[in-house]
Amino acid sequence: MNLELTEEQKLLQQTVREFAESEVKPLAAEIDETGEFPRETFRKAAELGLTGVALPDEEGGAGFDHVAYTIAIEEISRVCASTGVILSVQNSLYCDPVHRFGTEEQKRKFLVPFARGEKIGCYALTEPQAGSNAAALQTKAVRKGDRYVVNGTKAWITNGAVADAAVVYVNTDPAKAEKGITALVIEKGTPGFQVGKEERKLGVHASACCELSFTDCEVPAANRLGNEGEGYRVALSTLDGGRIGIASQAVGIAQGAMEASLTYAKDRKAFGHPIGDFQAIQFMLADMATEIDAARLLARRAAWKEDVGARFTMEASIAKLFASEMATRVTHKAIQIHGGYGYSREYPVERAYRDARITEIYEGTSEIQRLVIASWVLKSYA
Repeated sequence: MNLELTEEQKLLQQTVREFAESEVKPLAAEIDETGEFPRETFRKAAELGLTGVALPDEEGGAGFDHVAYTIAIEEISRVCASTGVILSVQNSLYCDPVHRFGTEEQKRKFLVPFARGEKIGCYALTEPQAGSNAAALQTKAVRKGDRYVVNGTKAWITNGAVADAAVVYVNTDPAKAEKGITALVIEKGTPGFQVGKEERKLGVHASACCELSFTDCEVPAANRLGNEGEGYRVALSTLDGGRIGIASQAVGIAQGAMEASLTYAKDRKAFGHPIGDFQAIQFMLADMATEIDAARLLARRAAWKEDVGARFTMEASIAKLFASEMATRVTHKAIQIHGGYGYSREYPVERAYRDARITEIYEGTSEIQRLVIASWVLKSYA
């Protein structure tokens, strides 16, 4: 693994950094306050190829690799975690499974316009009574001729309130447990498909997170990804890539908080000196920089393994576990450095602290990541 970025990756990093500063950052506090989905920002991100970063040109993507994808999500999340997760879901959780498991006809309909950012996608796995135990999902789909009739409810669906289509995981044979799960692409506007109210959350307020419900919703069998009963495999393999995106989001949140802390430490004076002159502050900044660098390298290692075609499940879980918990620690220190001002909404570290917390929960909690990592470690040393 070469740790030096390619010229193409460096150019992408510079381009996304400039876009983040000029277009995303000015609206970050406002959309956090209002919870309004940043449609215009999404459209502009699509023009840069950020809605299909690692997808091939012929499928509507930008043709970069997955290391470039980590760079893009980090740079956006550095200034706005809501926009970061919106793009992460579009890339990793919606476009990726359609790219890997879809037929050519499905890709033309359900991938190309999404990779181009003309449409928005989401990933509907979690249910009110099935979170970490995804195999226990209760949404049912009964085959009737060339259609599935879907009934059930999905919860905490990022992008759900604005999505044009969802990759929905349904139970087609409850007796087979996880082997009875199937993946369907369901379009908004399909009779029986309803979007619930948006959730009021601690952070990432503009992520259009909501419930999706299905009542006798008839979905063409042609919308199925893979074979019937392969949905659990589709879901878990999709989450491997998604965890790289969330690790990168966490790195971006932490990087933004550290940069704000550096600026504050140079400007804020106490006892006649900038507080950055004091060892207590310096030690916190040193810890922040070290942890961010480590998390970034873990995320890029996982992305590199995906790029070379190697299995990267453990590496993705390691990156997600460390980066998410790191982001909580770093943003905690950022508030401490800012003192009382850090507790105020006038400073960005307050928002970063709230946004960081969800990275330890969605796309697999820290506890789930530890279970995944432990299973791979036990296999490796068996």
